[in-house]
Amino acid sequence: MISSFSEPIYCPNLSCADPRNTFGRQQCAACETDLIYRYLWAVGPAAEEVPAGKVIADRYFVTAPQIWLDSRPAVPPSVPEQLPDSIMPYLHLYPQRLHTPEVYGFCSLGEAPSEAEVLLLENVPINNFGRLYPSILQSWSGTSAARQVYWLWQMLQLWAPLSEQGVASSLLVPENLRVEGWRVRLLELHPGNFVPTLRDLGDVWSGLVESAQPSVQSKLGEICQFMRRSSMNFDAIALELNDLLLEQAAQLPLHLEVVGMTDTGPQRSQNEDSCYPTAADLQSSKTSGGEKLIPYLTMVCDGVGGHEGGEVASQLAVQSLKALIQNLLAEIAEQQELMTPAMVIKQLEEIVRVVNNVISAQNNEQGKELRQRMGTTLVMALQLPQKVKNSEDLPSNNSHELYLVNVGDSRAYWIGKNYCQRLTVDDDVASREVQLGHSLYWETQLRSDAGALTQALGTRDGDFLRPIIQRFIVEEEGLLLLCSDGLSDNDWVEHSWENYGPPVLDGQMSLEVAVQSWIRLANEKNGYDNTSVVATHCRMSPERLVLFHPAAASASVSAPVSSASVSLPMSLPASLQKSGRIPESQLSESSKQLLYPETPPAPEPVQKQKSQLWLPLLGLLALMLGGGALGLWVRSLQNPQPEPAQLPPPPETTAPTPGEIPSPGAESPSPSPDSTPGEIPSPGAESPSPSPDSTPGEIPLPEAETPSPSPQ
Repeated sequence: MISSFSEPIYCPNLSCADPRNTFGRQQCAACETDLIYRYLWAVGPAAEEVPAGKVIADRYFVTAPQIWLDSRPAVPPSVPEQLPDSIMPYLHLYPQRLHTPEVYGFCSLGEAPSEAEVLLLENVPINNFGRLYPSILQSWSGTSAARQVYWLWQMLQLWAPLSEQGVASSLLVPENLRVEGWRVRLLELHPGNFVPTLRDLGDVWSGLVESAQPSVQSKLGEICQFMRRSSMNFDAIALELNDLLLEQAAQLPLHLEVVGMTDTGPQRSQNEDSCYPTAADLQSSKTSGGEKLIPYLTMVCDGVGGHEGGEVASQLAVQSLKALIQNLLAEIAEQQELMTPAMVIKQLEEIVRVVNNVISAQNNEQGKELRQRMGTTLVMALQLPQKVKNSEDLPSNNSHELYLVNVGDSRAYWIGKNYCQRLTVDDDVASREVQLGHSLYWETQLRSDAGALTQALGTRDGDFLRPIIQRFIVEEEGLLLLCSDGLSDNDWVEHSWENYGPPVLDGQMSLEVAVQSWIRLANEKNGYDNTSVVATHCRMSPERLVLFHPAAASASVSAPVSSASVSLPMSLPASLQKSGRIPESQLSESSKQLLYPETPPAPEPVQKQKSQLWLPLLGLLALMLGGGALGLWVRSLQNPQPEPAQLPPPPETTAPTPGEIPSPGAESPSPSPDSTPGEIPSPGAESPSPSPDSTPGEIPLPEAETPSPSPQ
């Protein structure tokens, strides 16, 4: 099975007449399809012994120790019928894919049953040239103080999810920790041979602190000492590290520029997408100063529910979120102390649920059930303008905190000069099946319902909504890209980022031209759907950043901008007022495929023609009540509460030596996550037919239509 390398790189186009290509080509010589160079990480002692230059199983070219290139990327890898327990942590940690690798498949090193099975991982810290990204030890001393603290912060945030899966020892092996710019990535997961504690993590950190930047070395040393004390809890350590992180990030210059556009597309007659800000919002901000949320708040919503359904839901979500976020920022501005990430995340969760319930209430008032209910996806970015108290000789500056909120399959990307990183995980069947440990990600893509959404705003009561909220620190120059699946489908962001991202960062292309180019690319490649793109250029420049003072913007949000694509109608359309529901003939194809839980919500009294005229007022009243309730809730958070235990001074005695680094191999059972409700087909995706392996939650309702398969 192991021989000298003579295999070519095969074209991923299965219909290619001559798929064999010379190693090193970028496009197929026969059909000009882009060739895929998928580098994998081979796990285990057996893989370590395979020398470079060998070909395994007639497809895997060993380019370096444990780095294998798949020369036949269109052919599915080998996977056992029963997935072994040893890979369950990889599957359950799929929501952490920004930092953790994924299982690609297995490969036997020989024909005999006794031959070792090698685990192959994808989404690993290997660059396009087949080389590992540097370890944290290699990059540590040459990086900035802010980034050093940020790397440690990411490790601390991974501690809890990795501990739940019994693989926290992965954070104790410095060579296993790789860095790609600001991001910390794990090469593989180590079960270890003991249950590690924060004390063990502190031991590892102490080795890094010795070569930390002088401005943070002393404080990091204290934190490491605190971690060695059994009396110190995780929250207290996180609070101290977060204060240091914000203090260092606040000293960095930051200039924000934002451009947003939405387009109906060549094949749709209606635009169910909405985004913020649009060109009209930007113009209003420049001329009258009416849009005070620019450039700190950006969002993209992709509506589902058909004409006068999906577009109403997406526009209502944008306008409602603008009002509630403005209230939140005004409340934060009144506080004397910095809000912790946990507190901000809780408030954002409440805001999203309020907006969800406003849309859901309109569905209930209009008597919409199951697939007739309107809803919307959401990806929202909030650059939180908290001010950090620095020393007297350093002015307070923006804290550089970036919060991402995600519901559905609209996505966020971070684009640097050398990489494109997807920051969000879709709420769809494919992601759910991986997280539950049922199958590998590439296997889920073979399902007809892989892109069906598992949640969206407004389709159910807010108690069932689980928005994904993440906190990042902007400490390098880059583009924050938000988009609907009109662009992200078929990985067109990953295929195109080099054409637009680096030119903008180098000053060779304007941000507006880049956004227009992405819209045009989406229409050419994924023209079956609407497309929305909002890009923020985060420039680390010496220009003085004019901070947004939320208190000055606490007035009500300006009236919606008159725009055919994003304006929110002040009254319901005549057809909707007459019937209280959207006629099936007016539903777009994507909206007709909306799936809901098998148990429909309890029927609500349906108001007839006269009551329909009050629906806009009811929605506005619900929004006002929700905003008022949120304000009272935020104020209640400001009441004196028990402070976290003050950290005691570090002990005078020297720290104990680090414990023995755990060795991989020991397996630990991982709990299976709870199942999620039934799924909602992604806007633009086709309604799937039940597969033999489908669970009850995946089988469409009897009345569901079954169009042709969606483009992949």
